[in-house]
Amino acid sequence: MTSAAPDNSRNRADALPKSWVPSEVEAEMYERWVAAGYFAADSASDKPGYSIVLPPPNVTGSLHMGHALDHTLMDTLSRRKRMQGYEVLWLPGMDHAGIATQTIVEKQLAVDGKTKEDFGRELFIDKVWDWKRESGGQIQWQMRALGDGVDWSRDRFTMDDGLSRAVQTIFKRLYDAGLIYRAERLVNWSPELRTAISDIEVKFEDVEGELVSLRYGSLKDDEPHVIVATTRVETMLGDTAVAVHPEDPRYKDLIGSTLEHPITGRRIPIIADDYVDPEFGTGAVKITPAHDPNDFEMGLRHNLPMPSIMDERGRITGTGTEFDGMDRFEARVKVRERLAAEGRIAAEKRPYLHSVGHSERSGEAIEPRLSMQWWVKVESLAKAAGDAVRNGDTVIHPTSQEPRWFEWVDNMHDWCISRQLWWGHRIPIWYGPDGEVVCVGPDETAPEGWVQDPDVLDTWFSSGLWPFSTMGWPDATDELQKFYPTSVLVTGYDILFFWVARMMMFGTFVSDDHVLTAGKGGATQVPFKDVFLHGLIRDQYGKKMSKSRGNGIDPLDWINSYGADALRFTLARGAQPGGDLSVGESHALASRSFVTKLFNATKFALMNGAQPGTLPDRAASDCLQVARNGTALTDADRWIIDRLEQVRAEVDSAFDAYEFGKACEALYHFAWDELCDWYLELSKVQFAAGGSRAESTSIVLGNVLDAVLRLLHPVIPFVTEALWRALTGGESVVIATWPAATGVATDGTAAQRISDAQRLITEIRRFRSDQGLADKQKVAAKLIGLDAAGLTGLHDSVTNLARLTEPGAEFAATASVEVRLSGTTVTVELDTSGAVDLVAERRRLEKDLATAEKELATTTAKLGNEAFLAKAPDQVVDKIKGRRDVAEAEVARIGVRLAELSGK
Repeated sequence: MTSAAPDNSRNRADALPKSWVPSEVEAEMYERWVAAGYFAADSASDKPGYSIVLPPPNVTGSLHMGHALDHTLMDTLSRRKRMQGYEVLWLPGMDHAGIATQTIVEKQLAVDGKTKEDFGRELFIDKVWDWKRESGGQIQWQMRALGDGVDWSRDRFTMDDGLSRAVQTIFKRLYDAGLIYRAERLVNWSPELRTAISDIEVKFEDVEGELVSLRYGSLKDDEPHVIVATTRVETMLGDTAVAVHPEDPRYKDLIGSTLEHPITGRRIPIIADDYVDPEFGTGAVKITPAHDPNDFEMGLRHNLPMPSIMDERGRITGTGTEFDGMDRFEARVKVRERLAAEGRIAAEKRPYLHSVGHSERSGEAIEPRLSMQWWVKVESLAKAAGDAVRNGDTVIHPTSQEPRWFEWVDNMHDWCISRQLWWGHRIPIWYGPDGEVVCVGPDETAPEGWVQDPDVLDTWFSSGLWPFSTMGWPDATDELQKFYPTSVLVTGYDILFFWVARMMMFGTFVSDDHVLTAGKGGATQVPFKDVFLHGLIRDQYGKKMSKSRGNGIDPLDWINSYGADALRFTLARGAQPGGDLSVGESHALASRSFVTKLFNATKFALMNGAQPGTLPDRAASDCLQVARNGTALTDADRWIIDRLEQVRAEVDSAFDAYEFGKACEALYHFAWDELCDWYLELSKVQFAAGGSRAESTSIVLGNVLDAVLRLLHPVIPFVTEALWRALTGGESVVIATWPAATGVATDGTAAQRISDAQRLITEIRRFRSDQGLADKQKVAAKLIGLDAAGLTGLHDSVTNLARLTEPGAEFAATASVEVRLSGTTVTVELDTSGAVDLVAERRRLEKDLATAEKELATTTAKLGNEAFLAKAPDQVVDKIKGRRDVAEAEVARIGVRLAELSGK
């Protein structure tokens, strides 16, 4: 194999910009990829299929750092698999976000003093679609800026006709199987939105409330009475019992008796239940079954009445008291005031910090409310979802998350799927004039004159079908045949239960559908083979990012400031299975420096004629093998080839295990520390030698860079595309082949020689610094023992990188150092006469000595303080001991050097 003429490489170097400015190239580069069809999946391809469906972001939002992490990891997996020869489908889409979207449009109407009722259901929904068409492109633009290699031709939306058909189909199948039913149960209720909301839309916050102790029964201490405490005194209007523990001796004689309600006058029983903690408070609790989850369960056990005392807006109603019509918070004050006036407050109210659920959408405190809703019976579905993981059909990464998965699915409660909204998939239930009920499938028609249920389905219901509905289910499609089950789901561990569990339940429920099993041996299908759970993104101090803290980062700001590659590398480098990651400006700056380093290294290589070979699409491993077998390579060449192969294997292993951070760390340190800091510097000597040595160096450097750019491309696609095309002349690294194993045995001798040379050069550099020599200042030196160390072939490299010159006739050693290498010692003698400003060097050393002596005195004093040693943790003491030892060594070293300069 021969290398191309250096001039050709220099021409390719000239094709690169003088410096890497992401904002000038990324947008155009991305659109070129899309136009070329690189991301379009071919369901008729003979290649093995690999598929990921994008967790659909809400159409109302924009991408935050959590999304950016998700997308970076999915794109990394997709790009790598594409290079490995798979037919890759990364399917994009968005969620209709029922509550969030409806709320936005209602607020827009409110500006003009209008409500949705002013328009009616159909016209209002038309307005929501108008808003979606106008505003729905924001996320797509952000995805392009990030570099997402999705198949835009298959972009889906949860309210598309095809997905609506899937929703109606599975609803009817579940209904017909007896797994969907209607019942009055307790739900999370939003008075502002006037709808039930899901658990994931409830955020718990610590609230400073008041704990009020109420007295039920007689006001006389010697007559039957019970004292209970509550933070929601207004709910006592709906109390139907007082509960105590059956073994509590204080109340044994009262169990089964009744007390008069202080305000309504109803007689309510005193019941016994093991749920009550006799050690907490007075050991008695008020029971309001229609407005508290635990009370509701107790009400079911004891067959208690369950009167609702609040309407859909959170106003007191139906109590027959003066509080009817009041807002719940106003009633809280007024009820307490009346009870106090009647002597029913047993103790002064006191501050009480407690956790209260708030609506994520409206910000208000949610109200547990008894409401008629539609439910999914989850027991069998949840069991199937759990068994899929137990049986290994779906593997959770990391496995440490499996116990949380089993704890959730094994104890799941029935799922409330109805929402009192207009925007969303309307429940396909119709009611007849005489109370008849029918579920209408997608290819069926409701009887004339029947009325459809006004509610819509929980957004999680349609997104739970996402892996297969987006590929055309319930119809048989080529996409389902080729790409289902999907290969991996990438998401945060915080929604493991809410979204992942629902997809698993629905996926296993339809697993025997012939549409999904045809041609696949009839095997049970799961929606995804792997689930990769990453952690949360935190700021540089480890705190969770949030609007309230003001520590959130807009990923578009980082893209604009540092480039998409720097953002992506920062996120991928910190991503490990199940672990949170902290990011800050310093991380982004480091990533940008890495991109710049890579750019400059490749440009240098091109200027020196480096290229991977005569065939631009030739795999790097092929060229390296030809180079090794056909050319006399140096130890440096053999070492970098071997290190590349070791790193390639490490990167492959890490990516296969979803250890993105480990893969990025390996590539970062190889590219920066070994390729750029060492091999590029060594190559300068080899290029200067000319002839066959320069030719082999150009091949090796070209192929190593080729492989490194390919390995890095899935994570930092933009800069690697520009550099790889300039280096190889190839069409695009997007469709290049993934580096394969070289199949060449490792050269351990070359590796040891380079390791020895690195140690020798490093020690000489340190010794030069101790002597006060400037970094770029050359000094005459003798290297004694180089032959015995086996480093004769690296003599020029050592002297060049250590800034040494050959000794002349008048050479007189003024300083020397012995460097211990593997099996031998090399002595380095320097002639620094005239090379060092003795006065300036003595002044510098005296300053350094004063600093070291101060550190030694400080650490010695601390270690001599018995009180400090008694309280300080062992690791703190060990750290101070280490500082003392370093300071002690520095004092001795500087003292010796000062003595040498003084001629003592």
